[in-house]
Amino acid sequence: MEQKKVQGINKLVIALTAVCMGAAFILGGVYAFTKDNIAEQKRQKKIRSLKSVLPATDNEIDKDFVEVDQGKDSRGNPLKVVLYHGKKDGKLVGTAFSVVAHDGYSGDIEFMLGVAPDKSITGIEIISSKETPGLGDKISKESWRSEFKGKSLETKTDKGTPFLDVKKDGGGIDQFSGATISPRAMVKAVKEGLKIYETVASKSS
Repeated sequence: MEQKKVQGINKLVIALTAVCMGAAFILGGVYAFTKDNIAEQKRQKKIRSLKSVLPATDNEIDKDFVEVDQGKDSRGNPLKVVLYHGKKDGKLVGTAFSVVAHDGYSGDIEFMLGVAPDKSITGIEIISSKETPGLGDKISKESWRSEFKGKSLETKTDKGTPFLDVKKDGGGIDQFSGATISPRAMVKAVKEGLKIYETVASKSS
């Protein structure tokens, strides 16, 4: 009788072990599949962001990049800029890179900035933002972001003042009624991004 109990327990242990191993195998497979799927989704999202701020390209933008060490940012953190090259028929048509506006009303605003070889802006795409719906989040609207296209640090308003400032500061970029902080932060970050581009452009091509 005792031997039968031991045999029964052994069978139970073996069965439970098999079940656990099977479950682990299945979960491992699901994790691997999910991990790869998430990674691909992130890659496709990045590609869409890059293409949205650059002219038509025919190269694999997400694989055509260079990482440039820029020392430290205004907060003392290590600053490395990853510059993605957009090319058409082997010719550089634009460079895109991520910029963060730290002074947004509701916190950091991360966006993709596209710059042409002549240092003019080809596009802006918001990547992440916590701005208030109906107010600061208007920075996501194409009608506002398009105001930057074709402009550079050298562009002037009709009055001869730098265009890349909000109108309240004498520039040509619209601010929002009751929400000037975020547009101003965005403009500031765009200008900083253009300055970074000017500094590292020769190293990135």
